[in-house]
Amino acid sequence: MRWVWLGSHVFLIVLATACVRAIAKGLLNKYVQRGSESRRKWKDALSRAASKPLDWGIWVVGLSFAGNRIYDDVLTKQTLAALAETDLIINETIRDLIAHEGADSIFERVGTLRSVALGVLVAWFLNRFIKEFQAVVTLPRREGTESRWDSATASAVGRVLRASVIITTGLLILQAYGLPIEGVLAFGGVGGIAVGFAAKDLLANFFGTLMLLIDKPFVVGDWIRSPDREIEGTVEEVGWRTTRIRTFDRRPLYVPNSNFASLAVENPERMENRRIYETFRVRYEDMPNVKKLIDEVREMLRNHPAIDVTRTLMVNLDTYTEFSVNFFVYTFTKTTHWVEFHEIKEEILLLISDIVHKHGADFAFPTQTLYLENDLAPQRA
Repeated sequence: MRWVWLGSHVFLIVLATACVRAIAKGLLNKYVQRGSESRRKWKDALSRAASKPLDWGIWVVGLSFAGNRIYDDVLTKQTLAALAETDLIINETIRDLIAHEGADSIFERVGTLRSVALGVLVAWFLNRFIKEFQAVVTLPRREGTESRWDSATASAVGRVLRASVIITTGLLILQAYGLPIEGVLAFGGVGGIAVGFAAKDLLANFFGTLMLLIDKPFVVGDWIRSPDREIEGTVEEVGWRTTRIRTFDRRPLYVPNSNFASLAVENPERMENRRIYETFRVRYEDMPNVKKLIDEVREMLRNHPAIDVTRTLMVNLDTYTEFSVNFFVYTFTKTTHWVEFHEIKEEILLLISDIVHKHGADFAFPTQTLYLENDLAPQRA
């Protein structure tokens, strides 16, 4: 009868655990469905991060309660002591543990394991939520807008947070087993100094990464180049030690992050406009028409839909050379896209050529004029 009563208690505890799990899942789903769309992103992230750790956590607590119930009713100290004197327990280590330490000590260790398991589950939840956090902050706030954070910053912050969670969890586990964390921290401080001297380049790259994340001279996906070194390409990844750049011939280029502290970096990706600056040469015999064609080129640019008229727009006579009269065009396109810019520039150059020929002018090229005397030798009297 006693065993039936105990079995029913354990069954009820397991059943209650399953019910609590179902209720918790339902409440979590109901919580996610409330709120605006922007808040729902965070609630979805919380739900996805908490689903599995919550399941395991409820079962760990429920089964530990069932174990305590068995201990309170059956595994008394006297029962275990009597059991240790029999031949039912073959393992000498377990027999000595039961005989000398008793059930209280054994279940204290089980309680420690339960605390450790719950701590690991909390760390698991935090790591999952950090990953979801990275995904949410890199989403655009609204359609057609930029995200809050770039992917490189979100990835770096996520790595720091995950490392903090792992270190904190490890220290708490050591403390749960009675190990003083003060000694561990002191040892880490002394060891950190030694490691710092041995890995100064690694630390320099690490702090270089922090500066890149704070200053943000570029982000993943930007086209960058440096006038100081042969560095040009698209940024693919900003890591803890190096930045990977894909050059235009599709080769990966790895640049230590500490180098960016002393390098000048140009980021064409952040240009507001692209510039057209060209010089045109016409012949000296076209001088009577130069003023008219310059005015028409200027008017054409002002009315062109791809030209940004809010920026500087100049079409002026520039200089006289040995064989030509030069005028220049200085203007900016609205687009910064590389391919589209060159298509617009091609169209502008062809339109200027049409205007030049329309006024009966033509482009000059280097020429020499030789004047010859009619008589090559002087006449004699």
